[in-house]
Amino acid sequence: MIPTMKQNYRVFLKSRPGINGVPVASNFALEKTVLPTSPVENEVQVQTLYLSVDPYMRCRMNEDSGVEYAKAWSLGGTITGGGIGVVCVSSCNEFKCGDIVMTAGLDWPWVNYHNFPGEILKVVTGVPKECLSMMLGLFGLTGLTGCLGVTEKGNIIPGMNQTIVVSGAAGACGSVAGQVAKIKGCGKLVGICGTETKCNFLTQELGFDAAICYRSQNVADKLSSICPNGVDMYFDNVGGEISDSVISCMNKNSCIILCGQISVYNEDKPYPPPLSEETESFVKKQRISRDRFLVLNYQNKFGETLEFLQASFKAGKLINKETTVHGLENAGIAFIDMMNGQNIGKQIVKVSELV
Repeated sequence: MIPTMKQNYRVFLKSRPGINGVPVASNFALEKTVLPTSPVENEVQVQTLYLSVDPYMRCRMNEDSGVEYAKAWSLGGTITGGGIGVVCVSSCNEFKCGDIVMTAGLDWPWVNYHNFPGEILKVVTGVPKECLSMMLGLFGLTGLTGCLGVTEKGNIIPGMNQTIVVSGAAGACGSVAGQVAKIKGCGKLVGICGTETKCNFLTQELGFDAAICYRSQNVADKLSSICPNGVDMYFDNVGGEISDSVISCMNKNSCIILCGQISVYNEDKPYPPPLSEETESFVKKQRISRDRFLVLNYQNKFGETLEFLQASFKAGKLINKETTVHGLENAGIAFIDMMNGQNIGKQIVKVSELV
């Protein structure tokens, strides 16, 4: 473990896996670096508390990220993403020592201490100490993505007994999407995931009506049995063969919410990846809509959606689940574990303790 005395370390990109390669822990490296100097005017020195680890980061390991909202990491450059921390020293009137802060973007460096321009920080208020990591998950972009994907694209009509399927259902985004679909009135909710433990989590803790383990069960056959009247909405986090199986069970005029395609993130394919000829033909025949969903296009709805998520959590209607890895030195391992489906809920790295 990193010593508890005030020292600064950083995680950087040591090597790229290649656009068709599988990331490994050795693509990341840890090194000791200098502590930041005293912040100059309008700067704030912050100690990192938590880091967010997310599937989209895989594209940042390539020379070209291929997406407009996140730049590729440079070789030797410090890894950046979502983060939250506490102000140690402030030379900015808007912040004081002890404030909990975040940035609006995906630019939080994987370091212990960093000087930020005050203008890019925002203060987090009203969140209990034990819930701070949720600002990177349920109350952050992850929760907003799962919620807004369902509410803006799902076409859920209470009382219509619609059937909704979520792939990657035990992950950070899928677990939120499924729960929100239930709150909004879907008739039957089915989750797809990779282990029996995750299946039990979905049905016993999150209120899914059924769960399918794609590693041990035939997805198409199982869906046909669970959903004899077909599927009306598919929240797609994975793509590939799993999605082909779900799509084969979808009704006419149903919809696919294309949130992620983690099954092909290690392949050189455009996003969204093209469907097979057979699946594409079925989509056209059934008049199934397949819309890419990018949460950043809905920033005007972030405020009201966050209020809904917080109120639903407080009322016990939303369950938050996190898989936490301790120590900045283990952040790269946390990313690899998440890409390999080792997490349940949101993958978080706890860098330091708030005292």
